[in-house]
Amino acid sequence: MLEGKAVIVETDMLQNMQQDALDLASKALDFFDVTEATEIGRFIKKEFDSTYGTGWQCIVGTDFGSFVTHCHGCFIYFCIGSLAVLLFKGSAGPDQAESNHCASLDAVKA
Repeated sequence: MLEGKAVIVETDMLQNMQQDALDLASKALDFFDVTEATEIGRFIKKEFDSTYGTGWQCIVGTDFGSFVTHCHGCFIYFCIGSLAVLLFKGSAGPDQAESNHCASLDAVKA
């Protein structure tokens, strides 16, 4: 539907994970209307949980603010048209460097 129109604003994800996020957002927009932000977020979150391990959070909308702590390599914020998508894997805090909480990502990278 809106393929090729995604603009990545900020990310620290590997390229393949970024592409997965963009592809899933595009796929979600094929299934759901742009006004169904909760359903779009649920779809993207569940797919990332399944592929990259649990703990992913996804916020979708046209007007929101956020301040989150995330695991290194597990954050992307992008826009598709007027719709913004924030996808990240949560972390307890900045002192939680490379703990078991984020270890499942290392296994997926290999």
